[in-house]
Amino acid sequence: MKLDPLQYRDEVLPTDVALVRRIVESSGFFSTAEVEVAVELVEARLSQGTRSGYSFVFADAGGQTVGYSCYGPIACTECSFDLYWIAVEAQWRGLGLGRELLSHTERRVKALGGRRVYVETSSRRQYLPTRAFYLGCGYHEEAILKDFYSPGDDKVIYIRALDMMPKIDGALPRSISDARSRARDCHDAQLPRL
Repeated sequence: MKLDPLQYRDEVLPTDVALVRRIVESSGFFSTAEVEVAVELVEARLSQGTRSGYSFVFADAGGQTVGYSCYGPIACTECSFDLYWIAVEAQWRGLGLGRELLSHTERRVKALGGRRVYVETSSRRQYLPTRAFYLGCGYHEEAILKDFYSPGDDKVIYIRALDMMPKIDGALPRSISDARSRARDCHDAQLPRL
């Protein structure tokens, strides 16, 4: 599948409730309760605006929304942000869109004064690709909270220090090939030299 240049938007629209539901359900990873949490964050933003603490980035390609992220400042911290959700429509996975969307989101966080991004995910086997994704994007495993979600299902917490991000020219990537090239550059800059 050829990906058109991505367009980003921050504005949350009433139609995004259904879009987020569709995108999150398409993964096949999340329970009904988890899908409802994703939808509730969109609804909170629509009803409370910025007071909700939730910000969004929607990635549109070819006239349709194909992925999104949700992030926000962590209460009682000076410059730490949570990445609550990042999801890409199932049929659009494997094209580098998640990596580009994450990079774009990190730039937004940094522009808001954020210096660290925290991500939480499950230790279940089905989330192995998710954990590999974060590691490949320059995050490192910070903590594991045993049996957090349920017996045998730990919470794995990843962190990325944005002040350690390599400098890239100010233009955001506008195509998947540009994003892949930049992601490789970012990933290579995070690897230790032996």
